[in-house]
Amino acid sequence: MTFKKIELSNFNGRKFEIDYYGLMNNDSLLIKKRPLILVFPGGGFVKLAGRESEPICFAYGNRGFDSAVVRYNVASDGGKIYPDAALSGLTAIKYFRDHAEELRIDTKKIVLIGFSAGAHVVTSINALTNNVKFQKKYAYSSDEVTFSAMILGYPLIDLDQTNVKLLDYNQIADDKVFQNTSLSVDSNTPSTYIFQSVDDPILSVSNSLEYIEALKNNQVPFEAHLYNKGGHGYSLALPELKEKYEQKYGFYPRLNSWFDLSLSWLKTMYQ
Repeated sequence: MTFKKIELSNFNGRKFEIDYYGLMNNDSLLIKKRPLILVFPGGGFVKLAGRESEPICFAYGNRGFDSAVVRYNVASDGGKIYPDAALSGLTAIKYFRDHAEELRIDTKKIVLIGFSAGAHVVTSINALTNNVKFQKKYAYSSDEVTFSAMILGYPLIDLDQTNVKLLDYNQIADDKVFQNTSLSVDSNTPSTYIFQSVDDPILSVSNSLEYIEALKNNQVPFEAHLYNKGGHGYSLALPELKEKYEQKYGFYPRLNSWFDLSLSWLKTMYQ
C-alpha cells in the first residue's frame, strides 16, 4: 500500500487535505481497476475522529479498495462548516475521477462512507450533487462529481435530532439545505447502506429512520441494519479500537458485522 497526502482547493477556493491509501498495482490480477472508498470521519464538527479514519481505510484496503480520508473543515479551522465541507467532498470525487486512469480507479465504483457528523457531510454532498443553484454558484457539474453508493454509520441527518448540544446552526451553515439532508433525497440519490444502534445516546435513531423513509419514498435501493445495543461512535467495533467512554454503556463486538455486511451489499450492487 502506498500513502500520499494530497492538498486541494475546493470549488469555493478553500484548501483541504486528503490522506490517500492506494494498493500496489498487480498486473497479474484479473481485475485491473479498483473500487474507491472516500472516508468522512465523525467528530461533531469539532474534530475528525481518528478511529473512523485510517482504520476504515485499512479495513477496506484489505478487501481490495483504494481509500482516502477526506479532511473536511471543522469549527477550529474557522468559518462556517457548510458549504465548504460538502464542496470539499465533491472536489475529492472530481480529483479521483480526473486521475482514475493513472490510479487505476473504477469510476463506476466510487463509494462514500460517513460516520456521525461525517455522514451528514456525505448526505450533504448528495444534496449538492444535482443542486442547480450550487452548481451555478460554484461551477461544477453533476458528471464531474457523481458517485455510486453511500454508507452511513450512526448518521446525523437532521441537525435537530441530537441528544447533545451541537454547534449553533449559524456556525454550521447559512443555507437550509443542510438543516435536514433527508429532504434532498430524490431518485438520483445513490444506493445507500445505513447502520446504527437503537440505544445511541448521542444521535436519535430517528435520523436513520427519517433517511430510510426518504429513500423508500423515492425508490432508492437501500439496506439498513439497526442493532439493539451498541451506543455511538464504535467504528469497526474492534477491541483494539475501544475507547474509555464506551465503558458507560458496554462494548458489543457483534457490531463489527456491519463491515462484512457492507461488503456483501456492495458486491450485489456491482454484479
